[in-house]
Amino acid sequence: SVGEVMAIGRKFEDALQKAVRMLDLGRDGVTDYRSPETDKELLHHLTTPTTRRLFALVEAFKKGYTLEKISALTGIDPWFLHRIENVVNEEKALKKNPQKIHDKHSLRKLKELGFSDRRIGLITRKSESNIRALRKRLSIVPSIFQIDTLAGEVPAKTNYLYLTYNGSHNDVDPFYKSGVIVLGSGPYRIGSSVEFDWTCINAALALREYGKKSIIINCNPETVSTDFDMSDRLYFEDLTYESVADIYEFENSMGVIVSVGGQAPHNIVGKLDSYRIPILGTKPSNIDLVEDRTKFSALCDRLGVQQPPWEKVNTMKDAIMFAKQVRYPVLIRPSYVLSGAAMSVCNSEEELEMYIKKATVLSSEHPIALSKFF
Repeated sequence: SVGEVMAIGRKFEDALQKAVRMLDLGRDGVTDYRSPETDKELLHHLTTPTTRRLFALVEAFKKGYTLEKISALTGIDPWFLHRIENVVNEEKALKKNPQKIHDKHSLRKLKELGFSDRRIGLITRKSESNIRALRKRLSIVPSIFQIDTLAGEVPAKTNYLYLTYNGSHNDVDPFYKSGVIVLGSGPYRIGSSVEFDWTCINAALALREYGKKSIIINCNPETVSTDFDMSDRLYFEDLTYESVADIYEFENSMGVIVSVGGQAPHNIVGKLDSYRIPILGTKPSNIDLVEDRTKFSALCDRLGVQQPPWEKVNTMKDAIMFAKQVRYPVLIRPSYVLSGAAMSVCNSEEELEMYIKKATVLSSEHPIALSKFF
């Protein structure tokens, strides 16, 4: 069950791109791959099933491999490869003509193929908020669809919902202020699993006691929080700012609870707050004070709490200089990561360089604190 997600769309391209975002790897879709392969490595990942194989398919299309050749190397049915090729070709076309996003039909097509606002913004050199504002001006918003669990034999009245741009109506009506959104933890991983399922369920059950409608957003089919009778409404969606904001705007709910879902909700709480979405519970500024290691260490200094010597580092040069001052070993403490992910003890300059590069990949938007390690 570790790493398992459930992505639902009206097109395969949409569901696949959504699934990649759900994995919480920091990637915005199948084309978001920042490690170009050598020809030898690429061939290895095409012929050998690995966790990088999906991205190798995309890389192969980018390098001009034919669909027939990729199918022969991988044994993957051409139908699926056609769908992936559609995504690659659409991104190529957007890079050649970034202005096409101002055309309603073109932007809608990108959304129908599962491109996130952030990915579109990256390609066209605009911010995620710019793309969001643009598509709202063009009246491009997702539809809310129910999952039909009864094979169309009789009308389904399930609370399983998903977002799609391949539609023009909503299957449900908003809960408005009687509803409260609860963000889940996403896929299970080491350090983030059943405990957050427990807290999500208990939050949903407590909301019922107070006469509120619970709206859970999660994408892990292994959890109890995604069972049909655990909440009043369940969205199988990625825990990204875009999806949560879209759901909040549709539901127009009382607010969002982020504190029972662990790291994934905390990673977007700043954006949700800046978009003026009510955060219920601990203030976003206080969440940031604890999640940002440099701010937390500075707070300890102000309160006179003893701690090892530390420094906020922005460059490799700063890190090396600090390590020489306090002497090795030193501890790398990245921000906004759970259970010490990417936290590393370094005993030499070589290790320091290697681990800082690893840590910044995991949390490029947040600073790193470096401490003397005892």
